[in-house]
Amino acid sequence: MTKLSVNVNKIATLRNARGGNVPDLLKVSKDLEGFGAQGITIHPRPDERHIRYQDARDLKKTVTTEFNIEGNPVPKFIELVLELKPEQVTLVPDSVDAITSNAGWDTLKNKEFLSDVIKTFKDAGIRTSIFVDPDPKMIEGAKAVGTDRIELYTESYATDYAQNKEKAIKPFIEAAERANKLGIGINAGHDLSLDNIEYFTKNIPNLLEVSIGHALISEALYLGLDNVVNMYLHRLK
Repeated sequence: MTKLSVNVNKIATLRNARGGNVPDLLKVSKDLEGFGAQGITIHPRPDERHIRYQDARDLKKTVTTEFNIEGNPVPKFIELVLELKPEQVTLVPDSVDAITSNAGWDTLKNKEFLSDVIKTFKDAGIRTSIFVDPDPKMIEGAKAVGTDRIELYTESYATDYAQNKEKAIKPFIEAAERANKLGIGINAGHDLSLDNIEYFTKNIPNLLEVSIGHALISEALYLGLDNVVNMYLHRLK
């Protein structure tokens, strides 16, 4: 089945809103694993407005499932990832002031940069993934830079799902088929939710992992974390 990695940025956002340590990021992450989540994802940004760099260091000591650190590979981020050596690093081209990720890499224009960064991480034994739009040319570019996996940026699918789910998913199927032919692993994330995750999972061949944060935490406000995690796992089977 497709693995579920829970992005805990929103837990850190709640904590930071009041100061102190409520909610406790480490406890919530451990609880998520206990409820069945197969990974924990964090996305530290340079201003540390949600996940702090110290959170990453603390989580490295406690996460027992897959630890995935995502972010823009600025020097500070690269140093953190090389220090902690998570199971996976996901490279995202977000600007410093971005509220959330809003585009995939142009793997053609950034070929030299991505190749160098990916080699650095792979030489350290860290599996690499890069955030990409569902464009076959960008998938081919991802192969050329040597990444282990891609993470399909799924905002357009989530936005258009209610109007025409067949049309919404078509470019993602084509991108996944191209990645499969090229031998690249496939992850996905951004605005996937309980409403749209099952259809996506059933139609994307060899989908290895999804990373879900905002929707899952929002849904848990009504349904509880334990229930929501298991509802996702049921849809991902």
